[in-house]
Amino acid sequence: MEVLYFAWVRDRVGTAREHVNPPDTVTTVGELALWLATQSKEHAEAFRDSEVLRAAVNHEHVSFAHPIATGDEVAFFPPMTGG
Repeated sequence: MEVLYFAWVRDRVGTAREHVNPPDTVTTVGELALWLATQSKEHAEAFRDSEVLRAAVNHEHVSFAHPIATGDEVAFFPPMTGG
């Protein structure tokens, strides 16, 4: 599974993209975020307040309850502001 990070999420994790193999018990975007937070102190910092994060699966904005599957591309990013 490919995970993409944008803006301050990328800065905190320290990379823009990584390939991960979460356990089979990780079946939603929210569970993926919780699992990622256990992978390093940088991930923990990035996902410390995951309620403010947004997510997309295969380029479609989704909620954290959205299911994920092997081969998905999951992106995490902060809320966007416009002006």
